[in-house]
Formats: sequence, structure tokens, C-alpha cells
Amino acid sequence: MHPMEYKKEKNGTGIMTKLQLVNSEIIVGVDFTENQRVNEILINEKGSSFLLYPGKDNFNLSKRESSEVNAFIGHHSYIFLLDGTWFCARKMLKISKNLQKLKRVSFDNNIKSKFMIKQQPAPLCLSTIESVYTVLNLLKEGNIEQCETKDFLIPFEKMIEYQTEYMLNPNSKYYRSTANREITPKNKYKKSTERSIIFEL
Repeated sequence: MHPMEYKKEKNGTGIMTKLQLVNSEIIVGVDFTENQRVNEILINEKGSSFLLYPGKDNFNLSKRESSEVNAFIGHHSYIFLLDGTWFCARKMLKISKNLQKLKRVSFDNNIKSKFMIKQQPAPLCLSTIESVYTVLNLLKEGNIEQCETKDFLIPFEKMIEYQTEYMLNPNSKYYRSTANREITPKNKYKKSTERSIIFEL
């Protein structure tokens, strides 16, 4: 997780995702080349390490058979994700030579983000917790992951519900009596993408 994200987003979806996953951790930094904890994971002989990052040439979890996913990732593996703005995430990857060497995985996003109160960089972009939720379900199909994901997004959905109610509360300093009473998803996406959908786990 980029330090800026860690300091500013105490209720961000990266932190929220960490709280949902028992066997996970957040490592804060920018250049992880000499990061002791990251390198401990990378040299672990019991499992392989992968990076979840968009790309055409990546191992696409959505387009592979369960047997292929199982053979490629295997068990006792680690998946690294980057959490920060898109600009920060690219910088983290550019200078972290150890992460650059990892095999990359990605997925086809066929769902629309529920993060309707926050402007996303593109129509198919997901928040961190939604991305992890998607990956977990794909790994379950490959018999690699066994965790229950049925209620995984509830904290995220409750946060959105609370924030939209706050925006419509007459006692809120952000309330406007002339405002549209209906909260609708943001369909006008930024041309310059800065919001990351993934974080380092």
C-alpha cells in the first residue's frame, strides 16, 4: 500500500479488505526491492508468488479452465496487489524490481462497481475489495480458495449505504435542499485515470 493511501484512506477499501481476510497483510511502502517482508515471501519455497495487475499478456483467471488455474497458481501461493492511485501504483511497480519479476494474473471485469459515490477512472474499474472478491471467487472455481465470500462485500455495501444517507441528511453540512434526492452511479469517468483498484496484500 502506498504511504499516501495508508495515511489518507483509513476507511479505504484496501484496509477494509485486510479486515475481511484472516491470512493477509498490508505492507506500506513505495520501493519494495529491498523490503525485508516482501522478500521473505518471495523466497518462500513452499509457494509461488504472483502479482494481480491489468495486462493483455497476463494469465487471465476468467478465461482459463479450473484445471489450468490450479496448475498455474497451485496451493500455498501468495498474490500481491498494489493499493494507491493509478499513478502511485505504476510508480511502485516501476521501481520495485522484485515485483516486476513476478508472474502476473488478471481477470475480465463483467460487473459494474458499486462504488457509486466515488468517481472511477473507467466504467469497468472496481474498488480494491470488489477486485479481491472477484479473484477469490475465480480461485474458488479452480479449487484453490475455500473461503466463504457470500458476505464479503457487506462492510463495503454498508459503507456506501451510510455515506449516501449522510449526503441526503438535512443535518449534514454537505446537504443541499435543491439536490437531486436520488443518488445515481457516476457514469462520467475521468479521462486521466488516477484511482487504483488493487493493493498490496
